[in-house]
Amino acid sequence: MELRQLRYFVVLAEELHFGRAAARLHMTQPPLSQTIQGLEAELGTLLFNRTRRSVALTPAGVALLPQIQRLLQFAQSLPAIARRAAAGESGRLALSFVSTADYSVLPTFLRDFRQRYPQVQIDLREATSDVQLDELADGRIDVGLLIPPLPDRLKAELSYVPVIAEPLVLAAPQGLLARGKQPVALSTLSELPLIIFPRRIAPALHDAILSCFQTAGLTPHIGQEAIQMQTIVGLVSAGMGIALVPQSVSNLKRPGVEYRALSDPTPLVETGIAWRHDNASPVLHAFLELLRKKT
Repeated sequence: MELRQLRYFVVLAEELHFGRAAARLHMTQPPLSQTIQGLEAELGTLLFNRTRRSVALTPAGVALLPQIQRLLQFAQSLPAIARRAAAGESGRLALSFVSTADYSVLPTFLRDFRQRYPQVQIDLREATSDVQLDELADGRIDVGLLIPPLPDRLKAELSYVPVIAEPLVLAAPQGLLARGKQPVALSTLSELPLIIFPRRIAPALHDAILSCFQTAGLTPHIGQEAIQMQTIVGLVSAGMGIALVPQSVSNLKRPGVEYRALSDPTPLVETGIAWRHDNASPVLHAFLELLRKKT
């Protein structure tokens, strides 16, 4: 069965006259009649009742007409679908992100990408950097929004572009700090338990936090470890201790938590995008191109 046969059937069904249908198709009547007969033979049933004076659809023809019209419309859309997919304007993007990105760059990236590529389906999942690196290595995600560095074992396979670098700020239980918004010295809080990411999960962030204490000549007492930023802030809210978090996390408003800048020198914590060199997905490259324009 060919699309040509189906087009001829639709035109004849609309005209119900072989002569007019043949004229619309820029052909003579005998080839049209032969094509319809061939289609009927393939389907095993008559599609038209023919007399010398009239042509009418059979019940089978009536049933098939809307289905074939939809099929032809879909066939006409295939080139456009293929062009959009090749340009990265449709398809699927699997994106993982660290929890800190949810309070900084992720919402803006997603909004801009959705506006530019509304037909792309984005599969989002929150995951720590170590999990994302394994997912990238195995090809289970297209792109990861994570905290560097990349491990040596994956540097030959992955590309990385920094997106944001931000200072650490203090998250403390409400009422613990002096009133006002002035920066706080770590030395005034050194006796309080520290809530922190495990080093195996985010070594760069873990080391950056500890370096703040080391620079101040302090040794923190680690009271709790947690792998989600929401959990860390929740533990602070519960009065379990203090935390040093990337500045954007202060957008996470939680009752019982106060954020304050530090008077001590603080390193910048970087977040960036990683992807596989060999991922040829047009959707991924459209995402990366938009990212380059925004950063």
